[in-house]
Amino acid sequence: MSKYDYDDSSTSQSRGGRLDAWDLMSILSLIVTFCLVLYFIAVFLVPDSAINPLSPKNAASRLPATSTPTPIQLLPTWTPTLPNTDVTPTATIAPTHTLQPTATIVSLITPSATPIPTNTPKAPFSATVTYIDSTIIHPEAACNWQGVAGTIVDSKNADMIGIAVRLSGFYNNKTKNELTVSGIAPAFGKSGFEFFLGTVPVSSDGLLSVQIFDQAGLPLSDPITIDTFNDCTKNLVLVKFKKNP
Repeated sequence: MSKYDYDDSSTSQSRGGRLDAWDLMSILSLIVTFCLVLYFIAVFLVPDSAINPLSPKNAASRLPATSTPTPIQLLPTWTPTLPNTDVTPTATIAPTHTLQPTATIVSLITPSATPIPTNTPKAPFSATVTYIDSTIIHPEAACNWQGVAGTIVDSKNADMIGIAVRLSGFYNNKTKNELTVSGIAPAFGKSGFEFFLGTVPVSSDGLLSVQIFDQAGLPLSDPITIDTFNDCTKNLVLVKFKKNP
């Protein structure tokens, strides 16, 4: 065989034993494609896994922030302010003058005249008050009675009929304001009068008063304060008015 003869058997063997660049790229593409297929299968099977960037758990965080609408506030209505016309002028107090002290006249002579005191007018009638057993006048009521009675006489003990008598004050937590005339209760005398208080004797201290008046309504006596007792021997109050001499 000539030295110029070409033996391609060795060349064919060398080419069959190595990979060129296109083969490597093909293999790499297959590997990447296989990995992507595995990745999509894993995401499809477990969508909430950490390798899924579009996980439903993170969907809320990817939503745009919702803005809360703020209602439009109307401008406040302008109210005109009127000037105050009711201003009361303040009076300026004039300066006061201090009076000069006056000399006090001292008398070394003791006055001999003593002032005469003025007498206080005395009521035309005075009264005496006694407390007795009501059975003397009302024996049928026994102790189931309490009242105020009396007579009115002049300075000579003559009975005076038609004189107004008023009982006022408080009795058994009730207000009393009753009016009668002398001569209406002859059991106590010709000028007798009487006020019925109640069926049960009650104690009171100065809560009632009796006073007499003339026909014009003018008082003829001072108010005579009386007491009451829950004692059957003192359940009748006798008030005797007598004209002062």
